[in-house]
Amino acid sequence: MIIDTSILCVWLRVPDMSPCGPQDNQWDYERVNAKIEEERQRGTLFVLPLAAIIETGNHITHARGDIYTLVNEFADFIIQSADGTIPWATFTAQSSLWNVDGIKSLAQRWRATGITRQSIGDASIVDVAEYYAEAGNDVEILTADEGLRSYQPVSTIRVPRRRK
Repeated sequence: MIIDTSILCVWLRVPDMSPCGPQDNQWDYERVNAKIEEERQRGTLFVLPLAAIIETGNHITHARGDIYTLVNEFADFIIQSADGTIPWATFTAQSSLWNVDGIKSLAQRWRATGITRQSIGDASIVDVAEYYAEAGNDVEILTADEGLRSYQPVSTIRVPRRRK
């Protein structure tokens, strides 16, 4: 499960970031927490894309009030993700997306999606989703952004062919 900035901010209870999503499909802390707990019980692997890390960190540092607890809690999530502590995916698995060729590829694809107002952060999240889907994983982008969700890859789990 790839966790987007909007959901992560709600889950971390970043001030003024909850609820998120359209009126008919809003995500508040209780809904997000229930979804994450359900997925954790199922053994789902959670992925924090670099874009969500950067965007969430920016929201936290601009939040009103005492941000000490939020900064520390989020830093722990980042470290757990980097270390691959269960249920977090090892961040280094995405490293091929951030090499020279990966960055150039992102820029080329963003030429087409950027004009439709897709942020480059969302374009990179789509890359992460496709990376895990191509590896044979069933991928869900947990987001309140319907535009981003529309790029969720279709499962590419391959069924072995029978021999004759």
